[in-house]
Amino acid sequence: MNCRALFCLTLGVCWFPALGCSKPTAATTGSASAVVEQLKSDTDLKIDVDSKSEIGAVIRSVFQDSRGNLWIGGEGDLFCNDGKTLTSYDIRDDRGHEVTIKRIIEDKDGKIWCGTTGGITRIDGKSFTSFGEKDGLISPDVWSMAVDHNGIIWIGTIEGVCRFDGRAFTAFEIPEAEPDHTRGITSGKIVHCIMVDRRGSIWFGTNGGAYIYNGESLSNISEKDGLPNVNVHNILEDKSGNMWFGTTHNGICRFDGKKFSNFTADGIVDGEEIWCIHEDQSGNVWFSGKGFGVYRYDGNAFTNFDKQDGLTSPGLMTILQDNSGRLWLGGAHGLFRYDGDSFVRVTNNGPWR
Repeated sequence: MNCRALFCLTLGVCWFPALGCSKPTAATTGSASAVVEQLKSDTDLKIDVDSKSEIGAVIRSVFQDSRGNLWIGGEGDLFCNDGKTLTSYDIRDDRGHEVTIKRIIEDKDGKIWCGTTGGITRIDGKSFTSFGEKDGLISPDVWSMAVDHNGIIWIGTIEGVCRFDGRAFTAFEIPEAEPDHTRGITSGKIVHCIMVDRRGSIWFGTNGGAYIYNGESLSNISEKDGLPNVNVHNILEDKSGNMWFGTTHNGICRFDGKKFSNFTADGIVDGEEIWCIHEDQSGNVWFSGKGFGVYRYDGNAFTNFDKQDGLTSPGLMTILQDNSGRLWLGGAHGLFRYDGDSFVRVTNNGPWR
């Protein structure tokens, strides 16, 4: 494993080295064209990116830890807001290249883990430790992460799944699927999402449908079972035990344990590409993706929010409701907050509350 040096911005400029590291890297902001090219290769969006956005032109992950800190990951930057101060960390791979932060989680000991295009970064206070292929990670291109009920960290990469028990990475075999050649980045082994349900089973979203591991055996749900599309990008278990699946080519569906309700395929909602699903504290299910704003399902009806509501992003990749009930949405064009009436774009200066 390897320690990275990081650069932080906290009401000015300062830096501290990660423990055991020697020299900090310089903080830089990727050019707008570079951000657009990365986004296009990943999602096929064609947008104009504001390179002056302090929070970041593209936000892929928003997470709140057990201490209430809000973590925001994007293209080349990791931000943390503790309620008083916004801090920016410039996380890079072992070659000094900027990375895209695709997933942020917290382990049972309160450590923060970031899955990136350059491996994994673990944050323990002011100690930043990186893990890559040399440490046993099957691929440095990490797409998904989750912590199971036993504290094991599951990592989904472009080359499959592995798990980390605190000592070593172990590969976990999932059947290879047909690559989704409509995507700029794809493979037959890519794992788009990992979700742990209330029973402790692990769910994997792949290009071959959803796989479920119950601790002993692996089973599959695909189109033959009623799934509207085999390319599964997101999975959510709601408070009632229903399973929601966001697909890449045929929208969103819900499985109640007996049958599928294919809301997009049946023409109830728009948007074929679903990139994020989240259930809020009231039990509303929010989902978004490419080109249709965001939907909220209250158990009876779907409500759509878009540009007229202040949500100007052409594509959202992450949704989170924090402990105070505020809804955060990240994607192309940065970070947005929902105040119950409208959506506002969040910058370095807020609005945070």
